[in-house]
Amino acid sequence: MRRTPHLSALLALTACTLTACSWGGGQDAKDVQPPTAPRGLTVQAGSATTAHVMWNQATDDTGVTGYDVYRGATRVERVPGSKHMVDVVGLKPATDYTFTVRARDAEGNVGPAGKKLTVTTPAAAAADHEPPSRPGSPRGAVEGSRAVRLSWNASKDAKGVASYEIYQGTSKIHSVDGGERETLVTGLRPGTAYRFTVKALDAADNASPASRVVRLTTAPGRDDGRATAPADFRAKTRKADGAYYIDLAWTPPRTGGAVAEYQIHLDGKNATSLVFGGTAPRDKARHSFYVGKEPGDTHRVKLRAKLPDGTWGGWSAERQVTTG
Repeated sequence: MRRTPHLSALLALTACTLTACSWGGGQDAKDVQPPTAPRGLTVQAGSATTAHVMWNQATDDTGVTGYDVYRGATRVERVPGSKHMVDVVGLKPATDYTFTVRARDAEGNVGPAGKKLTVTTPAAAAADHEPPSRPGSPRGAVEGSRAVRLSWNASKDAKGVASYEIYQGTSKIHSVDGGERETLVTGLRPGTAYRFTVKALDAADNASPASRVVRLTTAPGRDDGRATAPADFRAKTRKADGAYYIDLAWTPPRTGGAVAEYQIHLDGKNATSLVFGGTAPRDKARHSFYVGKEPGDTHRVKLRAKLPDGTWGGWSAERQVTTG
């Protein structure tokens, strides 16, 4: 039977009423836009059975309300949107684990997974109930208005130190490998007083007493990020096989760990990301990339490092080069 226009309109209005829809996308329109993928993921084995997972804040049109942390395909942690780190426990010693994070909003929309990172837990120390000694001689230096550098003397442990945990007041904010003796803490507020301590953790999850407190006050005003920027940055062009390349050289920023990822900025735009495989250079880094076949082209280039806490450091000095 053919419906009349009046009957079709009545059916549409009835369906809209039953489903509580909103004409024209008004205030009652449901949020269907998921958050972005969290970036800046870092993972550090804290002991033989724990891993410290950190990430940067995701964005959403109505606000992120929580994060889901996945080990492989299994969700293992759910934290509120105000937190950007979590300790995953109950892991097996000497085992590879892959982690990623997804963001959620108030409507339950789940965003895409961020970058995946794999970490290997250290081997277990049999029947170890003795904690490491207290980290000695903690000290610090202010690096502008938003970062501080902390260092300490090594703790002693019969089975070896697996990691060092950094505390801001009573809150754990970072974790570094047991072979490190310093770290860079970023994301701080200008002109603010902070209290930091360090604890050592062994493979059996025994924690040392906290180090002596380091009190630091960040500089007031805005920060250009100079303390976290690559130093001694150099750039030059060369010709090979009929094409021109830009050769870069720099000193990685001192962060308390190897810097494996950089972002290269060319002629006012982000050109590429550089990720060192294997062991990342600590004293002097080099990279070369293709820019074209025409002589006489002038380019501006600079780069910045991804810091161990997942944030981007300051830009290096910008260099200008001309092909040919």
